[in-house]
Amino acid sequence: MFVVCGEALMDVYVLEATATGLRMDARIGGSPFNVAVGLARLGRRAALLTGLSRDAAGERLVQALAAEGVDPRLVVRSDAPSTLSVVSVDAAGMPHYTFYGHGTADRAIHADNLPALPAEARVLQFGSYALVVEPTGSALRALAARERGRRLVAYDPNVRLNVEPDLARWRQTVEAMAALAHIVKVSDEDLERLYPGSAPGEVARGWLAAGAHLVVLTRGAQGSEAWTHRLHATEAAVPVTVVDAVGAGDTFQAALLTWLDERGALSTEGLAALDAAGLAALLRFASRAAAITCSRRGADMPRRAELD
Repeated sequence: MFVVCGEALMDVYVLEATATGLRMDARIGGSPFNVAVGLARLGRRAALLTGLSRDAAGERLVQALAAEGVDPRLVVRSDAPSTLSVVSVDAAGMPHYTFYGHGTADRAIHADNLPALPAEARVLQFGSYALVVEPTGSALRALAARERGRRLVAYDPNVRLNVEPDLARWRQTVEAMAALAHIVKVSDEDLERLYPGSAPGEVARGWLAAGAHLVVLTRGAQGSEAWTHRLHATEAAVPVTVVDAVGAGDTFQAALLTWLDERGALSTEGLAALDAAGLAALLRFASRAAAITCSRRGADMPRRAELD
């Protein structure tokens, strides 16, 4: 089982102006939520460890987890409101976010209410702003530190400066998690925010030296790269007519984990055994999945049959 740890929220899309205001479309979302759903759609057993409100948006998120077959046992419910992420999409299809999240349910996880992991949990996936906001960040980072020696840990920073604008805090969190995670996936946009002007290979090798076993960089239309202690691979992006890129990185991460799982490579030994052909095939598979999501409105991730 995969346990995805982080936030769940409502993405509220700004569609158009009206005579009296704005027309909006609220959709279930949040990067970790998307990864959990993406894993389930790709045939993996997945649970989401998050905080969800008892308000209407929280109830809709719970319904969505059930409909997608994501295990709900690690969800912590509260009366705090749901986070709203207002999304506007530019002419190139790139999303821009404004978060309304102070005092919300997905930030209400702390050491005292952190659920016990089920025995069948083999992989912990951490991501996004839940790792830098408190008290949730401290609780999840401690969970990663505690479980690293017992379960595979994966991490995607998914930097959101409009949630936490302090880059030093993000860097501190990313460096701590890169030392705890066996797999780190990061976008070129996030890498440039964190380490402006640094060569990606230099950053990747630093994370590998700190404790990671596989580092993957996504470059959108420019493709992707991966590094292990022995290898480096690059792959071109899959051509696609982009509707929007919402959820593309989450899809890539879910597909990356799925590909490794299908080949029995979700272990330190399995990651170490990856050869050049396998590393390239991993990037191609994840890129194909992300391209499907880009061809649709919102974080509508593919099902496993669509990748066959």
